[in-house]
Amino acid sequence: MKPPAQPALWELSVCTVPAGEEPIAALLGAALGQPAVCSTNLLTGRSRVGVYLEATKLPAPAVLRAIRARLLGLAQAGATVGPPRLTQVRREDWAESWKRHFPPLEIGRALLVRPSWSRRRGRAGQAVVTLDPGLSFGTGQHATTAFCLGQLVAFRRASEAQSCLDVGTGSGILALAAAKLGYAPVKAFDFDPAAVRVARANAAANGVAGQVRPRRADVLKLPRVSRERFDLICANLLADLLVQARDPLVNRLAPTGRLVVAGILRGEFGEVQSAFEAAGLRLVASRAEKEWRSGAFERKRQTAGR
Repeated sequence: MKPPAQPALWELSVCTVPAGEEPIAALLGAALGQPAVCSTNLLTGRSRVGVYLEATKLPAPAVLRAIRARLLGLAQAGATVGPPRLTQVRREDWAESWKRHFPPLEIGRALLVRPSWSRRRGRAGQAVVTLDPGLSFGTGQHATTAFCLGQLVAFRRASEAQSCLDVGTGSGILALAAAKLGYAPVKAFDFDPAAVRVARANAAANGVAGQVRPRRADVLKLPRVSRERFDLICANLLADLLVQARDPLVNRLAPTGRLVVAGILRGEFGEVQSAFEAAGLRLVASRAEKEWRSGAFERKRQTAGR
């Protein structure tokens, strides 16, 4: 007896460069309610971000128009973005194709992020996060995520109790890494319910479900004032969201804490920096790579006598 035929599978994809993968993946995932898959052609250096949909779940024309408008906005801000394309694919063509593009990622000697099929083992005392791409936004390969991971490692003090808040957790990679590195408590949230489900599954797969319980929340609806304070806050968001959410983020930062922001186009970083400096923070670390720039802020030190 033949197995029942599987429904046709379609891919809505956007061509870009590696630096453009994360914001496009977030955009498509939020618009279509499905996680995006990113792949890079090692020969051409070009990337493709795609969401796979069954025929019964293809987007309505109005949704496609909204996606095109958002992509145009990214392009006008300086990102390398191609038009969205909707094509039918064979299921067996995509299920394994991205594996060769996701090698293990080592952040110094303290942290290793590896896919589940990798045989790579961590060094003695090295925290290991196991995370497969294709599930949700954030695998560590993108420069902005890698910067956040580097800050998690650099800011950790083994002799101190340090808390962490992961804003826009996506796949949960930063929260998972924080828990593995010894931050506690670790809290994480995302606006996308699909990302929350994936982040929870990743927490369970990494044995930290008791320490990391991602929840659904909107950064723009956070109360401006909170009693909670975090030693490290990671916010890997688009520039406009960071500026709009500045006060709730700053008010949750511990007096000697660090706020890490990423996912920012080079041309928009100045606006983000000015906004957070006006709120009493100073830039203490920054890295630019291709189209993107990330930064870490701490509270300004008071001058003696004041």
